[in-house]
Amino acid sequence: MKKLLIAIYVLCIMPCFALMIDYTTDGSQQALVYKIGFRILNANNIHHRMVFYARPEKKMTSAHTNLLDRQIVIYGGIITYADSEEELAAIIAHEISHVVDSYNGIFRGYFSLVASILAPKKYDYLADKRAIDYMVNANYNPLAFIVMMNKVGTQFRYDMLSMHPLTSRRLMAAYEYIYMKYPEYLVQNKYKDNVYYQNFLLTSKENRRKFQEKIKNNSKKQVRYL
Repeated sequence: MKKLLIAIYVLCIMPCFALMIDYTTDGSQQALVYKIGFRILNANNIHHRMVFYARPEKKMTSAHTNLLDRQIVIYGGIITYADSEEELAAIIAHEISHVVDSYNGIFRGYFSLVASILAPKKYDYLADKRAIDYMVNANYNPLAFIVMMNKVGTQFRYDMLSMHPLTSRRLMAAYEYIYMKYPEYLVQNKYKDNVYYQNFLLTSKENRRKFQEKIKNNSKKQVRYL
């Protein structure tokens, strides 16, 4: 009941909130966000309309999607942490997936926001997998998703304390998805010497051991990663 009341409150205030945002942008960063966003949309034949904004003056290491008017906002901190176009593409592709979901359901998807609030972790995992698919179709290396998420994803002590899944679990779920669907990127791994990717391999050692056990046993059971 509490989650439902929060969802109704957000649905009521978000249209007003969207009108108050000042989208002052830096031209070069805005152009880069446009370039990546529309490249992903076109390469994946996504016919839903959405818009992209860069907010370089806002230093948060995050991105925001307004599901009511389909605005994707990329904040300056994220842009600063991205060392390449495809690393930034990982963030934008994830947000695009959320917007795609916002078109599903009655009243042109108006109440899709409720579903994402009631089950945020489910939609994050879904958006991560879709982001990887979107990146591959747009000729971006999906391992950049792991690199970027390892840079900016915070790690809570307990899963229950966050609206998002533990970053360690998201990273491992992304690795497993790439391993199963796009193994060629791991065979010809251009990120193998990347310090952030090497750190992922270090910190995911136990999770990857669990995954290898799953492969060895030809198990279809979902692994509970740390």
